[in-house]
Amino acid sequence: MRYLSPYLFSILTVIGISANTVVLANTQTQPTKTYLAQKLNCNDPQTQSAINICSQLSYQDADKKLNQAYKKLLAKLSKSRQQKLIAAQLAWIKFRDASCEFERSAYEGGSIAPAIYAGCLEEATKQRTQQLREYLQHDG
Repeated sequence: MRYLSPYLFSILTVIGISANTVVLANTQTQPTKTYLAQKLNCNDPQTQSAINICSQLSYQDADKKLNQAYKKLLAKLSKSRQQKLIAAQLAWIKFRDASCEFERSAYEGGSIAPAIYAGCLEEATKQRTQQLREYLQHDG
């Protein structure tokens, strides 16, 4: 990347990323995607931006584990019980998201709001994963 446009530079400055830490992926191999790469230490994030990103990554990891448990359980159930689990899971997702939106609303407009939301999603997702794993033990 030979230069940063003034617009991109101002955005990076606002979110606290210095121009020398920005690396764009080779757009020739994936023209529809641009990646922003930054070394993060999620064991000790130093900025609110890093905390927000690490919180989102942690939630995504929890969501991946939830989906693994869900798929295992679904495969072991009869068709009628599969339908009930699907309905329950859809209702749970709707509840989780609404509940976490409520939790985040206390920080509306604040830079910590994304971390609060992701943390809420992660905690609720971990609880649901445990519940699904318990179902697996009883139904498996």
